[in-house]
Amino acid sequence: YTIEDEPVNFVNGKATNQIDPDPSIGTVTTQYFGNEIRKDLNDDGREDVAFLVTQNSGGTGTFFYVLAALNTELGYVGSHGYLLGDRIAPQTTESGEGTSIIVNFAERGPNDPMTVAPSVGKSVYLTLDPTTLEWTEIKK
Repeated sequence: YTIEDEPVNFVNGKATNQIDPDPSIGTVTTQYFGNEIRKDLNDDGREDVAFLVTQNSGGTGTFFYVLAALNTELGYVGSHGYLLGDRIAPQTTESGEGTSIIVNFAERGPNDPMTVAPSVGKSVYLTLDPTTLEWTEIKK
């Protein structure tokens, strides 16, 4: 998997990457969150998996990303991450038309401070490019 141009290798649903040689300065922890959906994301007849992860670098932010594991003849291949937002409230992930998925979550309003709980519903319609393994938002 790749998130923000950095490789992420999960072990038991968790990955820890050093962002500085000094461990006290910074590590990025990426963790499986869930909201998993199984469907053919690249129209090859094989069932793939899309799911959410969180990423935290020790600050106050918890960033949510969508990832996919494509089921290929040689095994699973990880996608690039698609950023949903910081400290959002994930709801459901649903099957969309064709190979697309719909991720539903709550976020803050445009003028709300980060101290306010997410309360504005949002749905993101995504499709995965099987060549680049990058997500693209479908405007609805």
